Amino acid sequence: MFIPPSLTIALFMMIVSAICWGSWANTFKGVKNYRFELFYWDYAIGIFLISLVLALTMGSTGHDSSSFLNNIQSADTSNIISTLVGGAIFNLANLLLVAAIDMAGLAVAFPVSIGIALVVGTILSYVLQPKGNGLFLAIGVTCALIAVILDGKAYGSLGSAGRAVSRKSIVICVVSGVLMGLWNPFVAYGATRGNALTPYSSVVFLTLGALLSCFIWNIYFMKKPLVGEPVSFSGFFSGPPSGHLLGLAGGFIWGLGTVFNVVAGKATTFAISYAIGQSAPMVAALWGVLAWKEFAGSGARAKAYLALMFVFYVFAILLVAHANG
Repeated sequence: MFIPPSLTIALFMMIVSAICWGSWANTFKGVKNYRFELFYWDYAIGIFLISLVLALTMGSTGHDSSSFLNNIQSADTSNIISTLVGGAIFNLANLLLVAAIDMAGLAVAFPVSIGIALVVGTILSYVLQPKGNGLFLAIGVTCALIAVILDGKAYGSLGSAGRAVSRKSIVICVVSGVLMGLWNPFVAYGATRGNALTPYSSVVFLTLGALLSCFIWNIYFMKKPLVGEPVSFSGFFSGPPSGHLLGLAGGFIWGLGTVFNVVAGKATTFAISYAIGQSAPMVAALWGVLAWKEFAGSGARAKAYLALMFVFYVFAILLVAHANG
């Protein structure tokens, strides 16, 4: 299987990963008259297809025991099941994230959800395996919480500018963030125990778990939508071609970023991998503010909250990375 032959290539892959993670949701923002529950079917298919293609190409060079097909034949069944479960948990978190983007926009949904995920993931990792500098971790988690609060305050201040503000969207972001912080231990188990999965195999089963769980999570939200009227599968088949293409494109972008992150992460230090990977919400927030003008017409207070959110989020990333570096 392909692994980065140098630190330079690994860093390039990590940067591409962060850009992909922070940019895929633009495909949903570009969809017109196509419900997120329907868009998500295309997205889920896209993330699985691209991970499978990369596993059969980049993950199959050399044809040795680590190549994709040989690896899944030798991997422990418990590792595969654990990764599928992780994919199902991730998928519910990501579905809620897309719903929050639909309601509140990129600049709010991503930093709040992923900021909460950073807090939950950091605390959970430290509880399961206490290592790293506890003080720096505590300060980093505090900075992340402050960043989340500031982003929420920026969103709330849009009300004074005559813009619709949904408290429900913030609650959805928080729930999404908690779930987003819980799925990784299941995937890490499959990649580190016994006859482990390779990075390429891990992402294939992660995305397969996500796709299969759509028949539970996404069908539920189609029948019990968070916003609007219920939708049926007929809407998917009669949906605009552009909606299907954008959904697949969003999946391809996220899947490419995930494979690059997992593969390149093993060739860099934890601090570098973590700092670059967790910068994705800042990329998404910049898209929301600069490209989609989500805070256009907002007052100076909202813009100040946003600026401080960026500062505290960067501090949180650097502190947590340093604590484990």
